[in-house]
Amino acid sequence: MNNQCNLCLPPMADASEHDELFAGRRILVNGPVIVGAGPSGLAVAAGLQQQGVPFIILERASCIASLWQNRTYDRLKLHLPRQFCELPYFPFPKEFPEYPTKNQFIDYLESYAKHFKIIPRFNESVQSAKYDQKCGSWRIKTVVASDNSEIEYICSWLVAATGENAEKVVPEFEGLQDFGEVMHVCDYKSGEAYEGKRVLVAGCGNSGMEVSLDLCNYNAMPSMVVRSSVHVLPREILGLSTFQLAVSFMKWLPVWLVDKILVTATRLILGNLEKYGIKRPSTGPLELKNTEGKTPVLDIGTLDKIRSGKIRIVPGIKKFFRGGVELENGEFLEIDSVILATGYRSNVPSWLKENEFFSVDGFPKTPFPNGWKGKAGLYAVGFTRRGLSGASFDAIRVSKDIGQIWKQELKQKNQGALSLANRRTCKS
Repeated sequence: MNNQCNLCLPPMADASEHDELFAGRRILVNGPVIVGAGPSGLAVAAGLQQQGVPFIILERASCIASLWQNRTYDRLKLHLPRQFCELPYFPFPKEFPEYPTKNQFIDYLESYAKHFKIIPRFNESVQSAKYDQKCGSWRIKTVVASDNSEIEYICSWLVAATGENAEKVVPEFEGLQDFGEVMHVCDYKSGEAYEGKRVLVAGCGNSGMEVSLDLCNYNAMPSMVVRSSVHVLPREILGLSTFQLAVSFMKWLPVWLVDKILVTATRLILGNLEKYGIKRPSTGPLELKNTEGKTPVLDIGTLDKIRSGKIRIVPGIKKFFRGGVELENGEFLEIDSVILATGYRSNVPSWLKENEFFSVDGFPKTPFPNGWKGKAGLYAVGFTRRGLSGASFDAIRVSKDIGQIWKQELKQKNQGALSLANRRTCKS
């Protein structure tokens, strides 16, 4: 169990006029409430569990890591070597490959939750979370999917762990609603159903590149929209992970110099990609990641299909019409289906009633590595734009910080109770 306190409370005497209308159950939590049971939330929970700190972890879906389980394509593998994707205190099985598959990673997360006895409250969606100045606590209101009942949790610490990819991004394109077969990449599983079809993939990030490759492997005819410049790097350089090399170089060299090394090596290995319609940004890949959060693409075979003409690169979209699309260069392209590889966004602004720590786009205003702790017991995990390693880094700091405060408060309470007991003994 999560060693949580499920003390049901009556409506609070100092509740505001609005909160007096709340007819649901109130639960006092003797520890933090974690919102989100993905890798970030699980990592925080594991750290708290090791310290004996009680907690509640809320998850709107019916399983842990719902993004991985329900909204990823079949051929997905971790883009980075497994040592950069492990969660704290629990390594991958030795028999796993260097780049574990989607199903292997899900199995790892299930084992992680089981090992640390993490039991989330599934199918419970957070509607709002607000700090109550009067009682000095966070008040988190949820709705339970099974019976539409409402619950309010009252706690001293709130951990936002819903991550960077909580909601899909669907841009507004003229005519898209009238086009026909349109799917976001979160609903795409494989290219099997697209055999022989002309498919427009809108987006050229890692998902767009990999989906285009998958479509090719199922004999579809993909065209991939490359609207702006993008860094495409080889996944490995001289048999070593490109990411691992970059991490090693940055221990000794400045970012700008590591970027220069990566770009030079990429040109030698991949050649000139501009002639295929892929322009490289003037800012280096690591600097661009740090400043704008744009992840470079790690090529796993897509470029070979582009060079052979099996994947066509096209410019930005102007508008859709029935059976086709008009591109920004004036070209009309007949297509059968559209897959939107247009990314995801944070959903924190939709439920967290706070605007000092988090920005309007749902990320901490203070950049990594100092964006994990706000005021009044508010924490963030999974918003570093540095993948699973960044989430693990923050999870360790958050769980240790909460654990230290919780133990201090527990010690003070115990000392107060002992002092009271001693006074009563003296009087008797």
